[in-house]
Amino acid sequence: MLHPFPPELASIPSPKQFTYPFCYRPHPLCQWAAKEVIADCYHTPEMYPKEGKMFGVLVVEHEGQRYYLRAFSGIYNGTYHHDGYVPPIYDLQNPKGYFQQEEQRIGDLSRQLNEATDDAQRTQLKALRKDASHALQMWTFRQYRMRNALGGTADLIDIFKDHKTPYTEEDYIDYKEGRLNEKPKARLGIPPGGAGECCAPKLLQYAYLHGLKPLCMEEFWVGPSQGNDMRIEGHFYPACQHKCVPILTYMMQGLNVEENPLFARGKALLEQVHTLYEDDDIMVVVKPSGLLSVPSRNHGEVSLQEHLSALNPDIRLAHRLDQDTSGILLASKNLNAFKKLQQQFYQHDIKKTYVAILDAPLAGISKPTSGTISLPLSRNPFDSPRQVVSQRYGKPAITRYQFVDENRVELFPQTGRTHQLRIHCAHPDGLGRPIKGDILYGTASDRLYLHAESITFQHPTTGEWMTFTEKAF
Repeated sequence: MLHPFPPELASIPSPKQFTYPFCYRPHPLCQWAAKEVIADCYHTPEMYPKEGKMFGVLVVEHEGQRYYLRAFSGIYNGTYHHDGYVPPIYDLQNPKGYFQQEEQRIGDLSRQLNEATDDAQRTQLKALRKDASHALQMWTFRQYRMRNALGGTADLIDIFKDHKTPYTEEDYIDYKEGRLNEKPKARLGIPPGGAGECCAPKLLQYAYLHGLKPLCMEEFWVGPSQGNDMRIEGHFYPACQHKCVPILTYMMQGLNVEENPLFARGKALLEQVHTLYEDDDIMVVVKPSGLLSVPSRNHGEVSLQEHLSALNPDIRLAHRLDQDTSGILLASKNLNAFKKLQQQFYQHDIKKTYVAILDAPLAGISKPTSGTISLPLSRNPFDSPRQVVSQRYGKPAITRYQFVDENRVELFPQTGRTHQLRIHCAHPDGLGRPIKGDILYGTASDRLYLHAESITFQHPTTGEWMTFTEKAF
């Protein structure tokens, strides 16, 4: 499983700290290793990507030499096992194993249920199948015994005992389609399906089991994008939130892990906040890329709202921008002004212009120089904060666009959905061109090249129409 680096990479220093897997810049050693993995997928028949899949590499040190490990998430091309790739933490495909035997028993109960005509018998069979499925699920979670750098071991039930897991995808679909009367609730202490099968936990588990020292680790996509997921081959992505945060937080105990880079960056970014206009009722401020508009769940990250509230507790942002989007924001200094600005947003009276620099177009995609994009968007409850295009469950999202030159486009959102502009640019049915620096739907750069360049609104007190512009790039 140990793959060597060529001699010409010996001069690249190892990182001083292990990768913070939920927000990172790819290390040169991982970038090289990822290219090797992608090449292996296309030159090895059994590895050829029939479907898109997340892969990962972990750079390790063994007996003074550096190597890298390879892994893929879940099952790839029908199996958990491929030569040169780390094995699963627990093999659910073992035909003689308890899992497969119980799966067969549950399948037999389903067949009996389909054939039964007596209501009492059907009720009994449903109860038996439900109990058997739950027992097998709990048993399976206990088989994933995760290790960490301190020598500790904990199964998934132990790791998730204090964490809430999103409802299942089946419950989500049933709710959206009206088969459940109430919105399903998150479950405390129950791991999500597929927990422990992502490539990052598999890589760390193998390293700990074989006495290898982890140096850095990154994940990337191989193969075609799946549906509306908008993954791009060769691009690096942070570890998923609902499955990997609890698991990796436990498994990285004992490693010298980088601090979340957003924590330190946010404090420095506050110095770049500046005011375009201010009176007794409103402020017009400019937020830099990388600064949160409002507080998040991650303790330690600073936000523009907290910064302004420290200056005046009555100041409230009338709207927000994505963390990585820069540009103009409106803030109120009293409740009356806030309500009137909110009403203008609700009635779509406020006009905003964004500018973006786009990556090169995807092969075979050509779009008019101007037009309108209408792609309904829905939150992805199983991979926050990503959003997805969903004709069935999405809310209407409309964006007008006008190309200024080959790579620069002006965007005029008619609605205000989360990540609307980013997805409307990246999706093949939109512009088919991710915004430069979009780590969620494109590829990383020095920043996200999306900027709220101008805003036009009616002053909440004087009634005067006002326009403010701030160019960025």
